[in-house]
Amino acid sequence: MQFSRAHLAIALGTAGLLVLVFLGYLYWLSNQPPVLSRSVERDPLTQMPVSITMNPLRDRTIERTANIFIAEMRDGNCRKLLVQWEKDYRKKRADFLCKSEAEHPLISWNLVDWEDAPPLVILHYKGERYSTPSQDSTYKDLFTVTEEKKDSGWTVTKYDSFY
Repeated sequence: MQFSRAHLAIALGTAGLLVLVFLGYLYWLSNQPPVLSRSVERDPLTQMPVSITMNPLRDRTIERTANIFIAEMRDGNCRKLLVQWEKDYRKKRADFLCKSEAEHPLISWNLVDWEDAPPLVILHYKGERYSTPSQDSTYKDLFTVTEEKKDSGWTVTKYDSFY
């Protein structure tokens, strides 16, 4: 089958238009916030959205910092992480967190919501924990990691969990 110049022009024009639309979509997506949408449905107990759609082009530095912090807490390095908290009003809170984390260590966690409150970012997670030190049963709970943008980068400034 032979192709005429008109067929070739139509094919190239269509391909160019598709590339242009795709690049426009990428440009639009790069200017969007980290959370593209939240479901209207809410969990009746926690009031967290049932699902969220994250921007695939978001800066993941905040999430990486939080994941490193959470993994260190899970691995038993709570005292080392919270040593700077013990110098101010959060000393009792830091002691409570370290004791509770040792009794109810995290098994897994996933991000369920992202809240921007400049200069802070509050990440809400749903985690699975062991319910007893003998690790014979588990439960799921919500916890939050609050980060603040400082000169050195993102720093975890608060950790809240229900035990």
